[in-house]
Amino acid sequence: MIGAFFDIDGTIYRNSLLTEHFKKMIKYELIDPLAYEEKVKETFKLWNERKGDYDKYLLSLTESYVNAMIGISEKDNDFVSDQVLNLSGNRVYRYTRERIKWHKEQGHKVIFISGSPDFLVKRMANKCGADDYQGSIYHTKDGRFSGEISPMWDSRNKIKSLNRFCEKYNLDLEKSYAYGDTSGDYSMLKSVGNPIAINPSKEFLEKLRENQEISKKVQVIIERKDVIYKVNLDVENLY
Repeated sequence: MIGAFFDIDGTIYRNSLLTEHFKKMIKYELIDPLAYEEKVKETFKLWNERKGDYDKYLLSLTESYVNAMIGISEKDNDFVSDQVLNLSGNRVYRYTRERIKWHKEQGHKVIFISGSPDFLVKRMANKCGADDYQGSIYHTKDGRFSGEISPMWDSRNKIKSLNRFCEKYNLDLEKSYAYGDTSGDYSMLKSVGNPIAINPSKEFLEKLRENQEISKKVQVIIERKDVIYKVNLDVENLY
């Protein structure tokens, strides 16, 4: 059996599900706006102005979000999560949307492995018709989020999840595919015979280049506006 492993944020979804959820929680006055303003605004500004790196922005965003979610009820969260998917769940890249469709037509197992919260990943997986999924688990106690999480945004945990799915579905990794955009997806792409980097961050590109084995077979996809570029991983074309 062939598997197709997809990251979500920046790979399928043209933003971050966590970011959309964070902003919606603020809009509905469930989270104090300062939770975003004090910690995330500056790193986002630096990245947006191309003076800082994307991975640092994501780290500050995630840390602030985890703390802000403490004490939020599951009921309120379900309402906001549904709003996120209903209002912006279709903001996906054309390339990965078509790849998901192609994999399903081929009978491949389509699996989402994302650092976004599991309650958002589940909704996105159902929307896209994925066969299985794994997101970061946000634990609850007495119906409210406790602040304890089991993360899925780093390379180490993503490969553990990939290996569990491989065993569950008896997947042939050499024939399988993986799609990602940041360094957290490195282990997934390294493990399969068909790695595809989607609009990769600079840090991710540098990490891919360090491994000669993966750099020879990885395909880089750049989607801008309504144009999709397929390029090789070489210094002359990408920096």
